[in-house]
Amino acid sequence: MKLNHVNLTVTDVKAAQTFLQTYFGLTVAGERGDSFAALLDDDGSVLTLMKGSQVSYPKTFHIGFVQESEEKVNEIHRRLKNDGFTVAPPKRAHGWTFYVAAPGGFTVEVLA
Repeated sequence: MKLNHVNLTVTDVKAAQTFLQTYFGLTVAGERGDSFAALLDDDGSVLTLMKGSQVSYPKTFHIGFVQESEEKVNEIHRRLKNDGFTVAPPKRAHGWTFYVAAPGGFTVEVLA
């Protein structure tokens, strides 16, 4: 069995879409103005973004992007930090990992 898609409600579809394309290489499969976007990863999984007026995920909720190496995690961390995102340094937990608050109201984990 393969997971087909995950839907996130976000406050700003375009900002979340740009973030996911820029830092994680997702590609656009479809859009409906500023209210909906469907993004694909390298394996063909779909991440849909739907606009909501407010977003309230539980504190521990996040989506994760596994990287092929610790250096790739460090590279993404550097890019995010250089682009003005507030990110704590990667640390050793269940892998080499860090979290970032994404535009639109959800959290992303980057790990190797």
